Amino acid sequence: MSEKDTLFNEPTETQPGSFEFNEPVVRVFSDMIERSVPGYRQLLELTPLLVRSAVTPNSKVYDLGCSLGAATLAARRAIQVPGVEMIGLDNSPEMVARCQQIMAQDNSTVPVDIRVADITDHPYQNASLCLMYFTLQFVALSQRPELLKRICEGLNPGGVLLLAEKLRFETPEEQAWMDEHHLDFKRSQGYSDLEIAKKRQAIENVLIPQTAAEHETALKQAGFGHIHRWFQCLNFSCFVAIK
Repeated sequence: MSEKDTLFNEPTETQPGSFEFNEPVVRVFSDMIERSVPGYRQLLELTPLLVRSAVTPNSKVYDLGCSLGAATLAARRAIQVPGVEMIGLDNSPEMVARCQQIMAQDNSTVPVDIRVADITDHPYQNASLCLMYFTLQFVALSQRPELLKRICEGLNPGGVLLLAEKLRFETPEEQAWMDEHHLDFKRSQGYSDLEIAKKRQAIENVLIPQTAAEHETALKQAGFGHIHRWFQCLNFSCFVAIK
């Protein structure tokens, strides 16, 4: 069970210079993401609808940047066809160790392999579905096009990428409106203005959002034929890209 996220209510001098997915973050991550990302729980609840239609027999399902495996579990429990193998990848050893424990306690019979890996140079093959929930935003901008291309090439025809991201907006007015209501959401979840400000400072230049149009262009250039923005709550959205 996740601890309550109080990482950023300590004195400023004890805080790290930038955000990292280390052991303290792992301990509170589930609480942190639910209280920071509006619509996160609903996104997970809706994910099985797309999983059931996307996953084909004798194929692979990848969760890229799987963290503690919330999306992995949502997909794993929805798979209804034979011969499917799930692979979860994350570059944080602390995340992977805890995720492996969580998967071992789940009673699904779908095989799942959680690995420490760099998603930008991992091979992808025979995939019917790739999940990438709030992961691409932490990949260097220069590496994103090649990563999306590798994913697309590893998908079978008709394969699906589910890409959830924090968005940046085209106009200052829309950006300001979304930012203010996202702040209000975090306040409603019990975060103080001081905690919000400290986390924003820690994550600045670590999480780099793009606009919806930039995502759609990048997905098309990577080789995806059909792209739909199927879910959005404030400044967080999920795209489905079909090969």
